[in-house]
Amino acid sequence: MVEPNNSIILEAQGLTRRFGGLVAVNHVSFAVQAGEIFGLIGPNGAGKTTLFNLITGLIQPSSGQMQHQNETISRLRPHQIAAKGIARTFQNIRLFGELSALENVKIAHHIHSRSGLFTGVLGLPSAAQAEKKTHAKAVELLGLVGLGGRTAEKAKNFSYGDQRRLEIARALALKPQVLLLDEPAAGMNPTEKHQLSEFIYDIRDRFNLTVLLIEHHVPLVMGLCDRIAVLDFGHLIALGNPETVRNDPAVIAAYLGTE
Repeated sequence: MVEPNNSIILEAQGLTRRFGGLVAVNHVSFAVQAGEIFGLIGPNGAGKTTLFNLITGLIQPSSGQMQHQNETISRLRPHQIAAKGIARTFQNIRLFGELSALENVKIAHHIHSRSGLFTGVLGLPSAAQAEKKTHAKAVELLGLVGLGGRTAEKAKNFSYGDQRRLEIARALALKPQVLLLDEPAAGMNPTEKHQLSEFIYDIRDRFNLTVLLIEHHVPLVMGLCDRIAVLDFGHLIALGNPETVRNDPAVIAAYLGTE
C-alpha cells in the first residue's frame, strides 16, 4: 500500500468563488499529501462540486489560488491542468455514448501521444507505432476496471455502474498523478460500494495516485479516506482523519441539524 509521504501535491489557498451574491466556496484552504485518499463531504449545496470545478479549471476563482506541486494552476484551462496530471470524473457521467468503450479511452490517451496530426495523415511509422501503443494501453485499462470483454460495445449500452468504471478508465488514460472522483458510488448497492472501495485502493497503489473524492455515502468515506474535509455553505468546517471528523460537533450539526 502507498502511504502518504508528507509531500504536498495539491493545495488550496484561500479559494473563493462567487456567483453574483452567492458565495459557493468561501476562503477554503487545505493541502493534500501525495499518495493519500482525501475525502470531501458535506450536505447538498455545500460547494463540493464547485471546489472540484475550481481545481480542474472548469471555473475560475473569484479570489485565492490552487497550487499543484508549488505551481499556481488557478488560471489554466482544463486541458492544461489535465496535461499536468490532474484528471477527474463527473457527478453526471460524461461519456461519448455512440462510441465504443475502447474509443472512449483512446480519446483520453491521445493527450499524451507524441505523434502529431501531420504524421498521422501522412501515415508515418511513428504515428502507427503510437496508435498501436494507445490501443494496447486502452485495452489494458479496460481490463483493469473489469470491462476487458466489452471493448467494442457502445458506452450508452453500459449499466450505470459500468459507465462509472469506464469513466475511471478514461481518466486513468490521462496518466494522472491526482485523480478526482465526483460521487463515484452514486447509484451503487452496498456490495458494489464495497467493491468500489477495494478498486480505489487498488488503482491508488497500482498507479501511485493521489485520490480526491466527493461522496454522499459517509460510511464509505469514513472507511476509505486517510483524511476528510467537510464543507457547509461554502465554508470549510472540519479537516482531519475520519475519527476526528466523525466526532466534530460542527459536522454533526451540519448533517443532523441543531435544535
